Amino acid sequence: MRVLSGMRPTGKLHLGHYFGVIKNWVRLQEEHETFYMVADWHALTTSYKRVEEIPQNIEEMVIDWLTLGIDPNKSVVFRQSSVKEHAELFLIFSMITPKSWLEWNPTYKDTKYNLLRIADLSLMFRGGIRDLVKTFVARLPYKVEDLEALEELLLDALSDSLIQALFEGYVERELLKELNVSKRDFYDTDTYGFLGYPVLQAVDILIYKAQAVPVGEDQLPHIELSREIARRFNHLYGETFPEPEALLTETPRLPGTDGRKMSKSYNNAIYFSDTEEEVRKKVMGFFTDPQKLRRGDPGRPEICPVFFYHKLFTPSEQVEEIERDCRSGRLGCVDCKKLMFEGLEAFLKPIREKRQEFSKNSELVEEVLRAGSERAREIAQKTMHEVREKIKVG
Repeated sequence: MRVLSGMRPTGKLHLGHYFGVIKNWVRLQEEHETFYMVADWHALTTSYKRVEEIPQNIEEMVIDWLTLGIDPNKSVVFRQSSVKEHAELFLIFSMITPKSWLEWNPTYKDTKYNLLRIADLSLMFRGGIRDLVKTFVARLPYKVEDLEALEELLLDALSDSLIQALFEGYVERELLKELNVSKRDFYDTDTYGFLGYPVLQAVDILIYKAQAVPVGEDQLPHIELSREIARRFNHLYGETFPEPEALLTETPRLPGTDGRKMSKSYNNAIYFSDTEEEVRKKVMGFFTDPQKLRRGDPGRPEICPVFFYHKLFTPSEQVEEIERDCRSGRLGCVDCKKLMFEGLEAFLKPIREKRQEFSKNSELVEEVLRAGSERAREIAQKTMHEVREKIKVG
């Protein structure tokens, strides 16, 4: 089975990337024909003003891929922008993809509002107008076929209009200052590329006729859109693309040092490039059970991020003892963190040493991407030859 996945180059990888994505990629390359893509064109959807960061981010990310077990002899590791056929198929797909498919994609608005830090504000607007919308719908002089769907459609449209009114200055001007976001920020993310990036994702999958894509549940709408585009193209021009399946992967939600999901943007991540001392400092700064203030206080390991790490990195025979001593108050948080650090460092040390060796070979990443991109291009060119014959253009 041919499997494709990719990652935007945002720089060095952290533990969350490994347990959320890379560990599964390494397993898949042992069982299937795998294509792993550096999605540098996708990076432009949100980083088009900071393009100077992209080359270094690519190098750091691919070094981490190789360090963590992605094998160019088993997987096609390639750079998206090196296969220009992606751009050609993107143009063709954009001609046949209804705009409504993109606007209704639930992750489009979610991603935009999260970038602007206004997701909570949108939810507040929806909550504030929900009763009014219900009253309005109830008074419509027409038969409503699907009451709930109509209410949700109106809630979406009205809350989006309130957000736009806020940025246009029609509502509470001071609120934008409190949110530290501007009208320019709002419209800078409202680009054609940002709206259309799921179409480019469909290209990335379909141009290689990939049969499966490993994703989390939040990415399912993108796979379904790829299937819809494949069906539409096949209906219009004849059978060409297989409909890709989602390979749902259950991954642990690795907490960062502050207890939130580990993320570069939260500044709470442990990177594979961190030194031993940097890791130690981050571990000792971990949030723990807020009710366990002193050594003798009983703890609740089920809500403590440090104990989550114990379950991953501490020898299993010690984990039960740590849990018991935490609950009884016998084990203090400082000693608990020191024990966790020992297990985590035992995991990270060989990876760090391997990474340092890869980092010394500055030409390695470029050679891996060059060779992988050549292999990817051969397949993409074959697909595009077939597509051009079908659409009678080119």
